[in-house]
Amino acid sequence: MPIATIDPTTGQTVKTFEAYDAAEVRRRLDRAVDAAATLRETPIAQRADWMRAAADIVENDLDRLARMLTQEMGKPITQARAEVHKCVRAMRFEADHVEELLADQPLAEPDAVGASQAWTTWQPLGVVLAVMPWNFALWQVMRFAAPALLAGNAGLLKHASNVPQAALYLDSLFERAGFPPGSFQALLIPSSQVAGLIQDDRIAAVTITGSEPAGRSVAETAGKAIKKSVLELGGSDPFIVMPGVDLDTASSTAVRARVQNNGQSCIAAKRFVVHTDIYDDFVDQFTAKMADLVVGDPMDEATDVGPLATESGRRDLAELVDDATAKGADVLVGGNVGDGPGWFYPPTALAGLTDDMRIVTEEAFGPVAAIYRVSDRDEAVRVANQTSFGLSSAVWSPDADEQAWFVRELDAGAVFVNGMSESSAELPFGGVKASGYGREMGTAGIHEFCNLKAVWKA
Repeated sequence: MPIATIDPTTGQTVKTFEAYDAAEVRRRLDRAVDAAATLRETPIAQRADWMRAAADIVENDLDRLARMLTQEMGKPITQARAEVHKCVRAMRFEADHVEELLADQPLAEPDAVGASQAWTTWQPLGVVLAVMPWNFALWQVMRFAAPALLAGNAGLLKHASNVPQAALYLDSLFERAGFPPGSFQALLIPSSQVAGLIQDDRIAAVTITGSEPAGRSVAETAGKAIKKSVLELGGSDPFIVMPGVDLDTASSTAVRARVQNNGQSCIAAKRFVVHTDIYDDFVDQFTAKMADLVVGDPMDEATDVGPLATESGRRDLAELVDDATAKGADVLVGGNVGDGPGWFYPPTALAGLTDDMRIVTEEAFGPVAAIYRVSDRDEAVRVANQTSFGLSSAVWSPDADEQAWFVRELDAGAVFVNGMSESSAELPFGGVKASGYGREMGTAGIHEFCNLKAVWKA
């Protein structure tokens, strides 16, 4: 895949970039090692001040960055601005709380281990490689970069090849904010070079957000090298609706949860599991609202859904829908690729799904909803848990006991009750099963790339 900005609204190539040669990659690795050594010795308060300065830069660049995100991957401009704002908020949150998150933890009764004092302390690992996707080209990176740099690590970014402008912006951001040269650098390289980087002794750990096959490859290479890895992979999140909830609110939230980022989000709700007593009313409202969405130019403030980011992504999505309809699925709205330029796909809802359809077990990365009718909460959980993924989930119920039951029974890294799945700096983010392991953000996220060192003192 070429390293290039290709506008998904038109399919036209905007700009291409040359991949770095081996000498440039070596130079950047060496700079990262030097920066990691400096960051390790830099007081946490200083690292936090640099991060706040970086947040100020991003905030000042908001309009330019939003347009860049929209041009590179088709995100509606209003959502692109929201992504930039989210990055700024997370950077400031991490900076404001890093000292408490990395504070030493004394053992309450050190004499129990024969010591006068005993405690644990967090120390950085060194240079961490981040392999990142295009769908949230700034946010996905920032939720790794902010805590990793604040913890005293240096970062190397292998970004998706279709968002090179985002990669190069991040390449200079942190040095502009005062971080030592080499603290965070982008590597414009093909994916084929990732395994070699992980094996390099200068790389201490790796994190990836991406597809399940890519995650398996990274985990295998990191495992052989005995290096820490964090995997945030695919998701096919359930959105469960039980009787007694406000269906207007639930259906409106369900639409937003499905088509956010043009439906290209790991934690977008993809499977809507609806109790039979309210199924017809919910589906009527949901499909009507899907049909009312404005599909068009993502630079237009009125647009709800823009194009998919890549031509291959639209083709893969269309194949899932075509497979389901060929096997008898009902198309309630959408379902056809229109004429004209760009990689647009209409908001679509499918029902009457059977286990032989690919969309039942595979991730639909675009604005396509799979709707299931269930008779009770046990069947709802069975359907929700039947995929290999387990990233996030949502359940709508008015009953506190039922809510608690779903929280226990759902196989997922998160459960959102009477709301939609979202990521934030305050909460740990990650999944189970084929959705990966490890966590980003929250207390757990900043600790992922630290050495937890126990200290015993006589």
